[in-house]
Amino acid sequence: MSTTIDSTDQREVAILARVLGNGDSPLPSTIARYILHVGFGEDDKARMHDLAVRNQEDALSAAEKDELFAYSKAGTIISILKSKARRTLQIKPKKRTTS
Repeated sequence: MSTTIDSTDQREVAILARVLGNGDSPLPSTIARYILHVGFGEDDKARMHDLAVRNQEDALSAAEKDELFAYSKAGTIISILKSKARRTLQIKPKKRTTS
């Protein structure tokens, strides 16, 4: 995998987004509730933060850039699933607070 976001990576995320958000049929409610509790653990959050900070300093190896992009893709997929789950359960997303 290259260290830049190439068109293959972009197509992969776009295809998954279409598949996961496809159609008007809701998710089964038990699956929707489960998805709303899915997320990155503390170790992954710390790793993503470290990679993001060092990326801003242009201090990542090629492998670390690939890892950061993989986290980004996983986060996008999780967000799509959570959005579909909220629609299924008719839950409005929580507003983010800024600090």
